[in-house]
Amino acid sequence: MAKGITRERIVAAALDLLNDKGMDALTVRALASRLGVGAPALYWHVRNKQELLDEMATFVIRRVIEALGKIDHGAGWREGLAAYARVLRAEYLRHRDGARIFSGTRYVDPEVVRQKESWLELLTGSGFSLADADDALDVITAFVVGFVIEEQERLRTDDEDGERYSAEERDKWLGEGVELVKAAFRERDDGDRRFERQLGVVLDGLESRLR
Repeated sequence: MAKGITRERIVAAALDLLNDKGMDALTVRALASRLGVGAPALYWHVRNKQELLDEMATFVIRRVIEALGKIDHGAGWREGLAAYARVLRAEYLRHRDGARIFSGTRYVDPEVVRQKESWLELLTGSGFSLADADDALDVITAFVVGFVIEEQERLRTDDEDGERYSAEERDKWLGEGVELVKAAFRERDDGDRRFERQLGVVLDGLESRLR
């Protein structure tokens, strides 16, 4: 085992590499180089790239749990889920390709998974069936992942090619007869306002399950 190499150091270096180079550059070989060790040294701690991603996702969700612990959920299930969505989005946005790389991972710390109990208690205590409560958490997570993937891709593309999302070029490309499509694109806003608006749509849908 390489001296001084721990899972904590590996995850920290992996997150730094992700932020510097993006998901496609996150390889065991590149990570070992950043840590100044041979790739075999990492296999004492993570057996493959998927296990590395699981460790990274667990690190991030711990920060989400910590942030949520500082929020008063006395207003009920709706505000609780809204807070979860906002914190999760903020954590994903801290990392380049954040939502892409953490989707589909499995948490490696049982204490992280145990935190779900209080959410299920909140939702079932508010009138959701257990199945609907579990679905609600999955739906909110999936919404945030999808929103941030699109959000980060647009930000990256705007930096590299400012004309890719040009309304003028898009109008020419579409031609005539689709004025509502053109107008909707021009009125579209990105960032916080769009996130909050769409989050409201998701929460309204979940609330309808209670009725």
